[in-house]
Amino acid sequence: MTLDKVVGSAADAVADIPDGASLAVGGFGLAGIPWFLIEALLQQGAAGLTIVSNNCGVDGAGLGLLLEARRISRVIASYVGENKEFARQYLAGELTVELTPQGTLAERMRAGGSGIGAFFTPTGVGTMVADGGLPWRYHTDGSVALASPPKEVRTFGGTEMVLEEGIVTDYALIRAAVADKAGNCKFHAAARNFNPPAAMSGRVTVVEAERVVEVGELHPDEVHLPGIFVKRIVELTPEQAAHKDIEKRTTRTRGAER
Repeated sequence: MTLDKVVGSAADAVADIPDGASLAVGGFGLAGIPWFLIEALLQQGAAGLTIVSNNCGVDGAGLGLLLEARRISRVIASYVGENKEFARQYLAGELTVELTPQGTLAERMRAGGSGIGAFFTPTGVGTMVADGGLPWRYHTDGSVALASPPKEVRTFGGTEMVLEEGIVTDYALIRAAVADKAGNCKFHAAARNFNPPAAMSGRVTVVEAERVVEVGELHPDEVHLPGIFVKRIVELTPEQAAHKDIEKRTTRTRGAER
């Protein structure tokens, strides 16, 4: 028997995501983000969402669309980036934000997907990451409404390390270059970024794939994410697959002095 996890549309794939759900979302900036799953979730209407992602898109694109529609209540991310609305909501006390070191965030998702409850890392020792006090939410007057708690610190091999908990989310939304019908995924170059750990973190992981192939067409060495982590696949049209915006386009006149 051959597994076939392909669903009819992005709308079908996210239809059961409820209000208050937590979602891990792949991508880095706008590279490798699940554009059409995000748009389908925007149309679906789920609100009060907790988003775990490297960042939260940019103004007018990616997860920034959900922010602007006030669908997100909490974000666990490594940086705000160039998203002015993200910064505004955070500083205005409208959004809870748990900033986490980038490598720690990736490992927290990977650990959650691997059944590892927590792990020790030297990253953040001696800072507010370990000591507590990072502002997670502000009052409207700018005072801190909610701060991060202190974390356990222990010494291993002479090095102090802080305890970080694994992250498991209700759903995960990712984008792959190629997926077979059983959910085995291949990512292209830098678009691989946070997609594998985000996929591992989700209890129900949904992939939008630029191309879907039969089981067996991917060489084992091409499989960057095993299908065991994937529940649903959305096959993009060629036009959708070609949609890959970037955050900034910087050019100069051909032949101009360097």
